[in-house]
Amino acid sequence: MTTDMTLSVEQIIEYYGARWKIEAGFKEIKQEIGSSQSQVRNADSVINHLNFCMMATTLTWIYADRLANVPDRRHKIRGRAGFAFSDVRRIIAEAALSPDFHRVCPAPAKTPQKSFVKTLLRMVA
Repeated sequence: MTTDMTLSVEQIIEYYGARWKIEAGFKEIKQEIGSSQSQVRNADSVINHLNFCMMATTLTWIYADRLANVPDRRHKIRGRAGFAFSDVRRIIAEAALSPDFHRVCPAPAKTPQKSFVKTLLRMVA
């Protein structure tokens, strides 16, 4: 549906498809990352929580983009070859829980003064 009568049927379908991807992205942020379950009441806290959720979603998709192999879909849907956000999240969780994780991301013996997390917190705040 559109109010722009100059668009062709193909353009309307293309625009609607792009809009649907945006809606799917918001669903991921709300359900998969957990932004809808926030218990904060302060406006700044709500914004900070949403920013962290969006950052987590972005980092997850960056990780997915750099995977050597396309992940298998956990819940296969006929006609869809792509993988879902939950598939990538599962791969990240499995990697973080594997015994080799500390070999790839060693825990620091002493907390660094300028850690990556502190930098991200400063950026979001």
